[in-house]
Amino acid sequence: MTDAAPITPSATQESGFEARTYAKAAWRIVPLLFVCYVVSYLDRVNVGFAKLQMLSDLKFSESVYGLGAGIFFLGYFIFEVPSNLILHRVGARKWIARIMITWGVISAAMSFVTTPGAFYVMRLLLGIAEAGFFPGIILYLTYWFPDERRGAITALFMTGIPIAGVVGGPLSGWILQSMSGARGLAGWQWLFVLEGIPSVVIGFLVLALLDDRIADARWLTADEKALLQERISGDSSDTGKHESALHAFRSGRVWLLALIYFCLIMGLYGVSFWLPSIIKSLGIDSSSSVGLIYAIPYATGTVAMILVGRSADARRERRWHIAVPCLLGAAGLIASVVFGSSAVAAIASLCLATMGILSAIPLFWSCPTAFLGGAAAAGGLALINSLGNLAGFVSPYMVGFIKDVTRSTDIGMYALAAFLCAAAILVVTGLPARLVNK
Repeated sequence: MTDAAPITPSATQESGFEARTYAKAAWRIVPLLFVCYVVSYLDRVNVGFAKLQMLSDLKFSESVYGLGAGIFFLGYFIFEVPSNLILHRVGARKWIARIMITWGVISAAMSFVTTPGAFYVMRLLLGIAEAGFFPGIILYLTYWFPDERRGAITALFMTGIPIAGVVGGPLSGWILQSMSGARGLAGWQWLFVLEGIPSVVIGFLVLALLDDRIADARWLTADEKALLQERISGDSSDTGKHESALHAFRSGRVWLLALIYFCLIMGLYGVSFWLPSIIKSLGIDSSSSVGLIYAIPYATGTVAMILVGRSADARRERRWHIAVPCLLGAAGLIASVVFGSSAVAAIASLCLATMGILSAIPLFWSCPTAFLGGAAAAGGLALINSLGNLAGFVSPYMVGFIKDVTRSTDIGMYALAAFLCAAAILVVTGLPARLVNK
């Protein structure tokens, strides 16, 4: 009698096991990171709502606001690469928790600002505190999910941006209107305090719940760990990824991606920091109403991010899924000016702009992770993010300066649209057609 053949799972069973394992990992990791990103983005851009009261209370000009909003990114730029290299060395759990706790404290302390100088210093410190958070998360996802799954996963994580708008808009409007004068503080002061506290709380949750690597996850079985690690190991070996941070810094493709990201961020923060003011300029005076309307573009952007991310993963395609949304975002910004006399048409145009910009960004981040790994990923992702986020300094200051000179944001919106068009051109002409394994 011959020995029985070993029993092995069928391809269908194996596929089902893999799907369940990745679903389990995603449900454990992504919701926590998503909440982190919501509160981080809210703390970063709530100054746009504070501006509705802060400027008149403190007698700041539009240029002072634009410089203060943007100077955040100088601190971010200086400390981004060192922060991400530290995260790669000490682990995401400790470092992300440190980032969140410190920026929550600093964000709440923004309520004590009384002069332009203090405004600039606190925004600079906030940027230093947050440096490394976003590229650290993108790096962390490469430890768990291979290239072909990362587009949709990154899009799910980055829906934190529009959800911060959906939740933060009405919340910020309500705080400004309802808390004004409570215990002797202005509405904008309460805004910074109440929206800074969640970052500190969630920072301690990260310490308790986040696992640095697959091997550390006690909630995974041995077979599940083996499967995830095998996929990640195969992912790295197939793509010829750089091995050191120095290689990443010398890569022309990394610098090209930094330029593309700069153009994308010009559009993102042009909208994020000025959208409340643009809505108010349409004749909507109530802070609560501004907050509710502010949520509409971000709600549509949430849906667009998820659908475009899934489409890109299903087709194993990146370039056109980035370029086309960039062009749609540019068209939306231009249309918001052309149809500015109609509140409904202008808001619809801003929805198109937000959908385009937000859909392009998560897919952009699946490009560098397709050819960077290890220390190269830590350094390269931080370099791309820090250089690209310099646009966060340039964009609000540029729009603020233009508004001071022309008394309108129209020319500023045209300029932001031009940057988005440049991003689309650079993506199509500069990136290889195949960035994801077939």
